[in-house]
Amino acid sequence: MEKQENSSTTSPLLRTLLNEETKEEGIQIERNINESEHDQLINYDGSNKKIYHHLGKKDFREEAKRQVWLAGPLILVGLLTFSLHIISLMMVGHLGELPLSAASMATSFAYVTGFSALLGMASALETVCGQSYGAEQYNMVGIHIQRAIVLLMLISIPINEICSYTETILVTLGQDHEIAAGVALYTWFMILSLFAYSLLQCFIRFFQTQNIVIPMMLTSGVTTLCHILICWLLVYKFGLGIKGAALANTISYWIICLLLALYVKFSSACSRTWTSSFSKASFQGIPALLRLAIPSAVMVCLNTTSLVWVVPEGFSGAVSTRVSNELKLGIQKQQD
Repeated sequence: MEKQENSSTTSPLLRTLLNEETKEEGIQIERNINESEHDQLINYDGSNKKIYHHLGKKDFREEAKRQVWLAGPLILVGLLTFSLHIISLMMVGHLGELPLSAASMATSFAYVTGFSALLGMASALETVCGQSYGAEQYNMVGIHIQRAIVLLMLISIPINEICSYTETILVTLGQDHEIAAGVALYTWFMILSLFAYSLLQCFIRFFQTQNIVIPMMLTSGVTTLCHILICWLLVYKFGLGIKGAALANTISYWIICLLLALYVKFSSACSRTWTSSFSKASFQGIPALLRLAIPSAVMVCLNTTSLVWVVPEGFSGAVSTRVSNELKLGIQKQQD
């Protein structure tokens, strides 16, 4: 009986001791596993840091080359298109002080009221087109461009109405009547260039998104050379004076738009992103594009339009295109 009682009292103690030893062994095993995993993570992280550091330098150099390759031609295109007005002013400068003053003020007035607003609105395309192209939704790039063309053409109508009252506005602000009349005359013959400028800015974003910059650079160069001859003929040979200089701007803007349109039509490089005709979708989603375009236009209008501003504008366009392309491409890869 005593032996049975002793065995009955000792068995719970033995069980307790065995359970504690088992728990301690399990805890020790878990600690060993955690320590080994920690060491592996440290080694893995250390090796990856070296790889990332190496890849970072390489990627930085490659990305810098891409941005310079994209920004350089964009800056040149901006300088060449801006030079159209400078060439016209140089031609008008030989006519006298009054025509030069009127042409200079008309150019500034047109930029403040029209060109800057259209340029800013078109800049919204850098985001939406870049994201669509990065996500390989190539048909959406053309739809965004067509939608912007519709929007900017509609915006150009009230801007033209404002420009038609140039003389009244300047006289009200205290400007000399003779100069105000010259400004109004120059602006009147340059009004149609606003529609061409709208098309041009849309085409620039279209090519910029796809990194097709050489055709833009060549067409801008050819147009600038033609503008010198056209302006000289209209101002001096045909005797149109200040009216001829303004008309030359309009003709030159339409020439560059025509050249770019022909490239889009017949080049295989644009076959994926441009449909043969305007899509019905281009007339939809205009309010959403307008919400992006208005803040962009305000930012551009607040900057002083000058030749120096063309350089940062080119780099800004290149960076915006690259970031939007890579951003949407990264999101697309995560979803896949």
